[in-house]
Amino acid sequence: MTPARLRPLPLGVGLVLLLVTLVAGLVVGAADLPVSGVLRELLDRLPFVDLDSGLSVIERNVLFELRLPRVLMAALVGGLLAMAGAGYQGVFRNPLADPYLLGAAAGAGVGATLVIVMMPGDPVYAVPVAAFAGAIGGVLMAYALGSMATGGAATLVLAGVAVSSFLAAVQTFLQQAKAEELQRIYSWILGGVGSADWRQLGMVAPYALVSSVVLLLHGRLLDVLSVGDEEAESLGVPAPRVRLVVIVAASLATACAVAMSGLIGFVGIVVPHAVRRLAGGSYRVVLPLSLLGGAAFLGVADLVARSVVAPGELPLGVVTAFVGGPFFVAVLRATRGEVGP
Repeated sequence: MTPARLRPLPLGVGLVLLLVTLVAGLVVGAADLPVSGVLRELLDRLPFVDLDSGLSVIERNVLFELRLPRVLMAALVGGLLAMAGAGYQGVFRNPLADPYLLGAAAGAGVGATLVIVMMPGDPVYAVPVAAFAGAIGGVLMAYALGSMATGGAATLVLAGVAVSSFLAAVQTFLQQAKAEELQRIYSWILGGVGSADWRQLGMVAPYALVSSVVLLLHGRLLDVLSVGDEEAESLGVPAPRVRLVVIVAASLATACAVAMSGLIGFVGIVVPHAVRRLAGGSYRVVLPLSLLGGAAFLGVADLVARSVVAPGELPLGVVTAFVGGPFFVAVLRATRGEVGP
């Protein structure tokens, strides 16, 4: 697999794309902000820097209380989903493996739905917490079910499908029992980062950091696993342990993303495949570039979501589905006969 190491050029391109996307997300919106003013205001917040941005108090509030948390959340969610997708694809040796593979999305949906239908008012912060707990619970159920039979990764995938189906049925029952809350439930399911704030970012940051570091550190080991478990064992790599650690880290990353943004599909398939096409198949390259590419991809999707029908806003999951649906079909056609776990 080439390149075996992450080279400066693709890393630099990824960083530039991400920075451009972040700046665009800060200046574009219902209230357009000047690029020079935004950049000067951001630089003014650095130590020992004193610049006059020319922004009014209202524009500063829009920048730091609305725009900046939103673009950072979109970048964080996109990077986590893309890197989790790359990790799952490496573990299962399946190019169609998805971050929602092991019941994380279905569990998050049940957790969020429970809070929405059972708590009065607008439980802004309770929904992400419940979604996170539900996502972790869904993954643990899949692990427990998968460990009851032999078969390795294939059994775990089937267990995830079974758990997802069961939890989806539970969520449907809850929705029907509280039909008046359907609009709020579906608005969460369709995904978005419009309600992001600094408190939510602080809640998810530690889990996101741990899962990202673990996945990045396992890039070389995933390259070894790609030759097969027996060959990996002969090279001194404990394949079962590596697989378990990567799955747990990818599931934690998925749970973080889903808890903050709802269900946003296709990021974990589109971005890793694009990275492989452009920079090679080594996971030492795919994982870090998927982190950057996913962050930029969802940042662009969020720009589209809040610009196409302005002053309204499209659900972010709808935008990614418009891109991811055709892309998924193309990947499926290109990988026929190679999608077995």
